[in-house]
Amino acid sequence: MNSLPASSTSAAGLSRGSSAAPESVIVLGGGALGASIATHLAQAGASVTLATAGELCDGASSRSLSWLNSAGDRSPAYHALRVHGIDRYRTLFAADPSCEWLRFSGGLWWGTDASSAATHDRHAGEIGRGYASELLDRGEVARRFPDLDTGVIAPEAIVNPGEGWVSLPHLVEHLAAKLRDLGGTITTGLGPCSLIVEDGRAIGIRDQRGAEHRAGAVVVACGAKTPAVMNRAGVDIPDGSPLSMMVTTDPVDAEAPVMNTPRAAVRPNPGGSFCVDHDWYVGDIVEHEDGTCTIDESIVAELLEEASRLFAGGVSLTAARWAAGRKPIPGDGEPVLGAVGALPGCYVAFTHSGATLALIAGEMVTHEVMTGNRHPMLASFSPDRFAS
Repeated sequence: MNSLPASSTSAAGLSRGSSAAPESVIVLGGGALGASIATHLAQAGASVTLATAGELCDGASSRSLSWLNSAGDRSPAYHALRVHGIDRYRTLFAADPSCEWLRFSGGLWWGTDASSAATHDRHAGEIGRGYASELLDRGEVARRFPDLDTGVIAPEAIVNPGEGWVSLPHLVEHLAAKLRDLGGTITTGLGPCSLIVEDGRAIGIRDQRGAEHRAGAVVVACGAKTPAVMNRAGVDIPDGSPLSMMVTTDPVDAEAPVMNTPRAAVRPNPGGSFCVDHDWYVGDIVEHEDGTCTIDESIVAELLEEASRLFAGGVSLTAARWAAGRKPIPGDGEPVLGAVGALPGCYVAFTHSGATLALIAGEMVTHEVMTGNRHPMLASFSPDRFAS
């Protein structure tokens, strides 16, 4: 893959003579959102520095299930944004359908409601929004996905055939290469950074050693650390980021869609492995004073036992590695994207759906940075909704 989906913020699509367009931008955060925003900004003609405390993709993007979806119930604006987000991945996928780190193999969901009432309600809601949704009995699911164990599938389940998954470390690597090709700079190992604010405007960042990195605009996209960075600059963004853990398995001979089940969420991963997570063990994750997290290996084993039961033929998933940390979620659950009215020159990208929204957020935040205008689709997600 050598390109991103075309966007309204391409160099040809902007009036570069506009006083609203900054010549230089710093993007703080080396995950999927930061890398996408930086690359879109470089495509739009800005001089871009992607800056990160550690290494690229060493935070939440490295342990994200990264399920590309808009399943379930959410606000119309959020649903529309996610659907457009999936569309941008389809455009990227069309450039190289052989790519093994971005696939559209569908999604499979079932719940715990023995009466299936919740399943029917979920399916009806998805159909009502025009979202591809099929209500199948367990036999039909087994015929669709022969590597799954019929005995563990609920009497009825939902298949969303248009869904997919992406390996965010691979995506970030792809975006970083594109950013460098466009002349962008990537600066790693800065340690915790803070905003530089002068005369009520964000004009750069200060790294852990006190060095200043100045630019015409700053985008803060550093995952669960985003609220703290903004709070130190006097901007309140409520934080609801919980602890989470994801396990990457050793390769196995089995195929499956992305699966969301009562005790394990599973997605395929390049090389024949799977990524597995859930939320039932969150209370077992220990967060230490230095911000690192650990979890007892027995919990990892229990999670993989739950995931292994989903497969037929005696498949046994074993852990290649696992990691825990904070999962970025704004306090009200909705994305926080775009310009900060109280702090000119500053923009924010903070969301639970960083995988699904990575490409579309990069495009739309870039539109705001380079035109000085709010993007209509981001109106519901402005950081200003928290201002008193």
